[in-house]
Amino acid sequence: MTDKALSAGRCDAFSSDASWIAGLRLQAENPDDYAVLPEIISKEPLGIVVRHGDSRWKDVVAWAYYAAVEAEELGITSENIDQVLADNKNPAIARFLGQEGDLGEQLGVPADYAYQVIKNVGNFGEMFERTVGKESPLNLERGMNALWSDGGMQYAPPAR
Repeated sequence: MTDKALSAGRCDAFSSDASWIAGLRLQAENPDDYAVLPEIISKEPLGIVVRHGDSRWKDVVAWAYYAAVEAEELGITSENIDQVLADNKNPAIARFLGQEGDLGEQLGVPADYAYQVIKNVGNFGEMFERTVGKESPLNLERGMNALWSDGGMQYAPPAR
């Protein structure tokens, strides 16, 4: 309703999730008539959602997200993952990419699930930029969606 009031000229501004506002701007008849301000004045966290009661699927989805974040922290991308795998001598990366350990088995997925996630859709940064970031029509800044090491809130537990 607020978006209709804005497009009809009955309100000057409103606040909501930045990605929703950016998408709404793109749908406007004259998108250049609107601006999405860079300041974040409220927090509407978005996250993964699965059907209630399906804890096994929730675990798989959560660990796929963790894999994407961990890959970004490690500098592993969809483009360099094969080289990282070929050159790797680090046991933590071997465990992460499914060469060692049994995390995939514990989740009921293949041992190389993290490799498959990263190879097919990229690390968290690649996904963010492609879908809502600078490489997307929404053109949003990472902000709080940056890694914790870059001042954001994204981090993953160790893959063990």
